[in-house]
Formats: sequence, structure tokens, C-alpha cells
Amino acid sequence: MHLVIVTKYRKKVINKEMLNRLEQIFRDTCFKWESSVVEFNGESDHVHLLIDYNPKVQISKFVNNLKTVSSRLIRKEFANHIGQFYYKPVFWTGAYFAASCGGVTLEQLKAYVQNQDAPEE
Repeated sequence: MHLVIVTKYRKKVINKEMLNRLEQIFRDTCFKWESSVVEFNGESDHVHLLIDYNPKVQISKFVNNLKTVSSRLIRKEFANHIGQFYYKPVFWTGAYFAASCGGVTLEQLKAYVQNQDAPEE
């Protein structure tokens, strides 16, 4: 599954340190759902995940858990930085994009995710 999650109001809040932490949070959360992150990257206002997920998993519950856990931990660990952008306890927008990987090869999708313009600082 190719998953894209966008920050609330498309604010450019994600820096390099946060991107690295988000990757670890997503990997840990996926493991608990018997799934795995194949590829991860992002930009200052969104992240891309290529996930090999368990077919028994209900995608909406899985994605909502990924968003909830990552938002809670990132807001806690980077409270000062995030406070410059949001005055309410938010991080991700309510929506997300999820697509099956049919029609393109796994390598093409990996290349797309790897070529995101990741934050420098």
C-alpha cells in the first residue's frame, strides 16, 4: 500500500529530526500490526509510506492508528517546535491517501518515495 499523510493545514512543520523519528514510530507501529514499512520518506508538509500490510488488517483502522500514535508521540517529543505552528493539539489532517500498488512495479514506487525533497534541517 502507498500511503500519504499530510500535516494539518499543510503547514511545513516537519524537519529532518522529526522525519527520522516519524520513520521509527511508523516502523514500530506497523510491527505491532504484523506489517512492515518497505520505504519511507517525506517533505516538510507530508510523508510517504510504502507498507507491506497484513491482509487481515482493516486499512482504515490501521491508518488511523498510525496517524494517532505518530501524532501523539511527535506532539509530545517536539512540543516546542510544533507549538510554533499549531495552538491546538493537532498534527495530521483528517484525510489520507492510500492506494494499492497495482499498475507500477515496487521499484518504481520505491524510487518515487525515495526522491521526495526531504527537509535539510
